[in-house]
Amino acid sequence: MLEPNDILNELQDLRDNGFLSDTLLRRIVKDTAAADDRFDWVGIYLVNPEENVVWLHNYVGRPTTHSKIPIGEGICGTAVASGENTNVPDVSAVDHYIECDRRTKSEMVVLIRGGDEIFGLINIESRTEEAFTDEDSAAIQSLADKVAEQLAQERS
Repeated sequence: MLEPNDILNELQDLRDNGFLSDTLLRRIVKDTAAADDRFDWVGIYLVNPEENVVWLHNYVGRPTTHSKIPIGEGICGTAVASGENTNVPDVSAVDHYIECDRRTKSEMVVLIRGGDEIFGLINIESRTEEAFTDEDSAAIQSLADKVAEQLAQERS
């Protein structure tokens, strides 16, 4: 199970030392992917409102051809459109699933938001069905909230 406290402390240390959101986003991806064997692909997509897409900032895992996903499409785009985090225990049961790796069985999307604004999302895929728990979602949300603080500060 992912234990976010060490990652949260590292993110805060980076913020305290003047690092910007780009560094925090990369650290979240790297540390989250290394934290749990269930996490086969970890990526961050950022919202590009001008194009109405989320674009891939960085990731750890197999390469993907989905560098941009229209808001409202796929699991990631639908999560942004609905404003809701998503935990899909079996991606084969989802009509709007966009396949990146045929071995993926489950997917979790946690939004990065500041107030009403959605900055992006953390996307985690697993080759195990029903891989993600409510505890995983809460742990990833704490990381998303920490980087959202930095993103909001940079945009103000």
